[in-house]
This record gives sequence, C-alpha cells and structure tokens, in this order.
Amino acid sequence: MNRAAKAADEIARAISREDMVNLPIRRYEGEVRRVATEADFEQAAADIRNERVVGLDTETRPAFRKGEIHLPCLVQAATARAVYLFQLGRAEAYPLLTALLEESRTVKAGVALAYDLRSLKRVFPFEERSVVDLGLIARGAGGRQTGLRNLAGIFLGFRIPKGNRTSNWAAPQLSPAQITYAATDAWVCRELLLRFEALGLLSRTDDAKIHRASAS
Repeated sequence: MNRAAKAADEIARAISREDMVNLPIRRYEGEVRRVATEADFEQAAADIRNERVVGLDTETRPAFRKGEIHLPCLVQAATARAVYLFQLGRAEAYPLLTALLEESRTVKAGVALAYDLRSLKRVFPFEERSVVDLGLIARGAGGRQTGLRNLAGIFLGFRIPKGNRTSNWAAPQLSPAQITYAATDAWVCRELLLRFEALGLLSRTDDAKIHRASAS
C-alpha cells in the first residue's frame, strides 16, 4: 500500500457536530496587511513572489433578495509570513493578483475555488495555474465533508468560527472582526495544503484533476 492510500485509510471521513463543538477555537494570530498603498503592493508582491504555497480565499457582499448577485470584493492571500487583504474596489490590485493566479511555481490552495475563480474573472481576466482545491483532495481520500470548517476540524484539530460570514464585505473600512475572519480562512487553506502534503495526499495526477476542475 502506498503512502497516500495508507494515509487515506487512517484519516477520519467526517466529523460530527458534537466532536466539532469540543475542539478548541483557533483564529489567525499573525500579521495581516491590508494592501492599499504603493509600498503595500510592493511588499506584498515581494513576499508572494517568493512563496511556494499561498492560501487563497475570497469574500463577497451577501445577497438577501432573490436574484440578487454581487461580485467578489475581497481576496485574501496567506503566505508563511502574513495574510494580505486585497479590496477589489482598487483596480491597482488586479495586476498583482493576476500574476499570483497565473504563476505556475506558486501553488494556490483553497476550498470551492472553481466558483471563486469564475466569479473573480468577472472582475478582471486571468488564466489560473497551479490551483489546488482542498475539498477535492479530501474527497479523493474518501472524505465525506469538504467544507473549510469541517476540513480544519478533521485534519488540523481545531474549530474556526463562522461569525462575520454575511457581513458587508464591500465596506471601505473592514472591522477588526471582519479582518480576523477573512485572514483566518486564507491561513487555514494554507495550513491544510501543508497538512495534506505531510500526509502524502497530493500527487501530480491529483494536481491535474484539481486544475481541470477549477478551470471549468
């Protein structure tokens, strides 16, 4: 039995609500940088350019009426050193995000990224490369739950709170609670990818499948 198959046999397929409630709550406690000035963009670009794995997530203003649709208004990118928040009301963010999404040497890890990428392409054009959907990897290992919070509970052993998910992400100034929530999701995506690597759940074959699913 190869390493990936052995790991898949040993991991939990799902986590119950009761077990989830008993897990410790974790939030991102590192540096969060809202990218707004030219210096911010230069610093973010330098860090991301040298990163092998980036956790990726987006936030969209919630819709409360039938047929109401909003475009993404925030992109979060987590490196080993910081989480960068890009507010999409600033067109200056588009070239840096395009470079990140199209860079084949940097793996971008997230959950349900196919939808996020389709939505982002309505804001600015890009052709994504080296994109990994964590939910697809978990499903390929026999997992029955593929949401970010369930994956964090199963693979990382902690619980991340759901608060602020439906807050106004289009606000010019984000609240401290929004910033922590957004940064935590991107950070967890990166931590999950590293955990999957340690468990041997990644392979070139998986990567190809994930890329095709994300690009469709």
